[in-house]
Amino acid sequence: MTETENEKQNQGEQRAGGQKTRRNMLTGSPAGTLFVFALPMILGNLFQQFYNMADSMIVGRYVGEEALAAVGASYSLTTVFIMIAIGGGMGASVITSQYLGAGEYRKMKTSISTALVSFLALALFLACGGFLGNRGILTALKTPENILDSAVLYLRIYFYGLPFLFMYNVLSSMFNALGKSRIPLFLLIFSSVLNVALDLYMVRVLSLGVAGVAIATVIAQGLSAVISFGILLLHLRRYDGGEEKAVFYDWEMLARGTKIAVPSIVQQSIVSIGMLLVQSVVNGFGSSVLAGYSAGMRIESICIVPMIATGNAVSTFTAQNIGAGQPERVKKGYRAGLCMAAAFAVLICVILQIFYGDIVRAFLKEDAGPAAYATGSAYLKFISWFFLFIGLKASTDGVLRGAGDVNVYMAANLLNLAIRVLFANLMAPVVGIQAVWWAVPMGWAANFLVSYIWYRTGRWSRKRVI
Repeated sequence: MTETENEKQNQGEQRAGGQKTRRNMLTGSPAGTLFVFALPMILGNLFQQFYNMADSMIVGRYVGEEALAAVGASYSLTTVFIMIAIGGGMGASVITSQYLGAGEYRKMKTSISTALVSFLALALFLACGGFLGNRGILTALKTPENILDSAVLYLRIYFYGLPFLFMYNVLSSMFNALGKSRIPLFLLIFSSVLNVALDLYMVRVLSLGVAGVAIATVIAQGLSAVISFGILLLHLRRYDGGEEKAVFYDWEMLARGTKIAVPSIVQQSIVSIGMLLVQSVVNGFGSSVLAGYSAGMRIESICIVPMIATGNAVSTFTAQNIGAGQPERVKKGYRAGLCMAAAFAVLICVILQIFYGDIVRAFLKEDAGPAAYATGSAYLKFISWFFLFIGLKASTDGVLRGAGDVNVYMAANLLNLAIRVLFANLMAPVVGIQAVWWAVPMGWAANFLVSYIWYRTGRWSRKRVI
């Protein structure tokens, strides 16, 4: 290591010592630091998925197959918006993390306020567009007539809560950027429990069906967003930015953040956009197959959480250490992330291969048709063998995103999307619904290979966005 690199590392360690946190990204064992930081993110994202999954489980069990299919038809669209919020937050948090690693707390605060205002404006715009255009979108996706009205009703109520959804997810990303991954976890536990309780009350007591679960979601999201914002304001008081006050909104910082946020949105949204673009293929097989596919998707979304969360943790780890001038430490963190993701993938595969039948039945009413159960079971039995691919992809993408090296990273994710959509649309008429999930690991593998080849060039280590 050169004298300059030693000096940068010493500076990073001094800044790390100035923050009263239990474990810091800039010092200590990279594997231990990453695991301790990632674990609350994994648990938090599991609760996030459970939060989203509760609607499907409750309407599927207590209302019926058509209600599950209606929520499932809406799911691919709502997930796109969720992933835009998560991806945007992750992209904006890169700048926040790098300022934190560099010890520039005033600019760190400016990056947070700039991101929050920008994403609130985006959320209001998308909510208006979604509210007005949801029937047209669902019709274009060939949603079965027998569930169209219920799906439209669910979406209209859902879009009322979209600004809260955006704010909560961006706030969670900011907490993670600050190394405070436990705060979003506790808030998600609260909102998940509240959402389930409200779902059951709305459906079983008030008999509101699909509308009830949508109302419950909006209420839970709204409370979580308000509480998160209050906690963030209190937490930011701990960072001394000097006598000069932080600028509330910075257009130049917005431009730099957007360059990172857009590829991050693409990466986080790739699964949900792929589901949306192949939704018309699935819908063409009828509401029973759609119900089984919806159950399989919800279960898959839970299963990939540890790998995705590990990748997001690698991103924050990379951003802080790049900001502190410690690229060699990033490589150690990346290797630790790969090992963590592989271990999670193997464990989840074993569980699904043994218990897939019982898991699918949890989403379906006892009188559900055989096509629904067969579709969900076949999906899980197949896809569980390939979770390693998304783990490798997520960790590699995390390094590139955290470093702000976004061009190849975005191209790799677009390749992933193209493979999934083209294969599903071309092959489903030939081989059946199986083509929809055969395309998934193909896209994951191609994405990983492109990102890994670029990682090996080492050019990401020379990128800085601050």
